[in-house]
Amino acid sequence: MWLINSSVGRKVVMSITGIALVLFLTFHMAMNLVAIISPKGYNWICEMLGANWYALVATVALAGLVVLHFIYAIWLTLQNRTARGNERYAVTARPKKVEWASQNMLVLGFIVVVGLLLHLFNFWFKMQFSELQGIHTAVENGGIAPTDGAGFIRYTFSNPVYVALYVIWLVALWFHLNHGFWSALQTLGWNSKVWFERWRITSNVYSTILILGFASVVVVYFLCALINGNVALAW
Repeated sequence: MWLINSSVGRKVVMSITGIALVLFLTFHMAMNLVAIISPKGYNWICEMLGANWYALVATVALAGLVVLHFIYAIWLTLQNRTARGNERYAVTARPKKVEWASQNMLVLGFIVVVGLLLHLFNFWFKMQFSELQGIHTAVENGGIAPTDGAGFIRYTFSNPVYVALYVIWLVALWFHLNHGFWSALQTLGWNSKVWFERWRITSNVYSTILILGFASVVVVYFLCALINGNVALAW
């Protein structure tokens, strides 16, 4: 099959899954911003996206996209290294106009995946997964109800260790998105000289807005915990 046997096909799969994940991140960021404006409104969204069938279908589809994107990323990286052979050791300086992120996408990807696992532990496992286990009250769920998304944000980002880890994760995600977004569009055909530069600028601006949106929730909730004297000094 072309999408599997061809290197171009694999890049197309990477591009399509990557763009789909960017669209999800956009929705997720907009949803998270509601937690700053109205914690009750955010909890209503969490309740709507709990263990309902449509949310579960979306979760499975999203997990499939992440796995597919990650597998193809490793596949393409190994393919490129095999094709270059020993020549990759002959270059000690980075070629001009080659971004640092483009040469470290796999490393950035691993950091993003580790951050994703941390995020799943702090939120998904204690929310949607808890509901799937039949847990619906705060008492059953360690003090915070599965639908109390604002409560989990407040609890997680009152801990400076988690705040630091999330900031590192978001920085890595910015580099990954900034390069990956315009690279995906280039792979899909928008690679003329005019559009190449336009997409690079668009990617830079879009990635920055996206990450700043996520980071604002982390910072705002940590500052609130700091002001109220609720900063957790232990895990």
